[in-house]
Amino acid sequence: MPRALAFDVFGTVVDWRTSIIGELEMFGETHEVAEDWASFADDWRGGYPAAMDRVRSGELPWLKIDALHRLILDELLDRAGIGDLPDVDVAHLNLAWHRLDPWPDTVDGLTRLKRHFVITTLSNGNVSLLTNMAKRAGLPWDCVVSAELFHHYKPDPEAYLGCADLLDVAPGELMLVAAHPSDLRAARDAGLMTAYVARPMERGPNRRPPRVEDEEFDVTADDFLDLAAKLGA
Repeated sequence: MPRALAFDVFGTVVDWRTSIIGELEMFGETHEVAEDWASFADDWRGGYPAAMDRVRSGELPWLKIDALHRLILDELLDRAGIGDLPDVDVAHLNLAWHRLDPWPDTVDGLTRLKRHFVITTLSNGNVSLLTNMAKRAGLPWDCVVSAELFHHYKPDPEAYLGCADLLDVAPGELMLVAAHPSDLRAARDAGLMTAYVARPMERGPNRRPPRVEDEEFDVTADDFLDLAAKLGA
């Protein structure tokens, strides 16, 4: 049984896609711009792995996720021919990632789990992003742990092992909870326990959920309430 649970955030804890589409639609209405905002949201999120790789390769210095999101956003706006906008408006839009809404089961599930375990984020999102998100959405974390603290994005092992070290638990006493098998596999390779929580609507209604083998992870759950039940919380 784990002593602490570390949660991936984007897609696992919060519904980033619906939230970002809503923010983009409001932005479009304000500036009288019509776009396929769903595709725009997908491209914004889709540019994130390549942006992190530019940091890993040394092409870019270490940057917070807020800064990477802004690089991707500026490129997408330019590609769409949306220019000459006040920087304050673009900056506000970029901070949409601080204002993501949780899945319906998130707060109740985390509250149950918190009674029995230390619960923390373990996200590539920067500390201010995760803190602002938690404040707005009522996410009851015991603490906020970010890849920013280690200057290593997941799935680098330093992020998983660094989280265990900060919490003063052995890697095998820390369970990563995530909706992304690749994240969980990297955590498992670093010695962590793993819990897969399915979020089939993360990327919209027409996308297949990722493939997971039977008993590939220590726990598989339908949502956070199901996870709490399976962990005896």
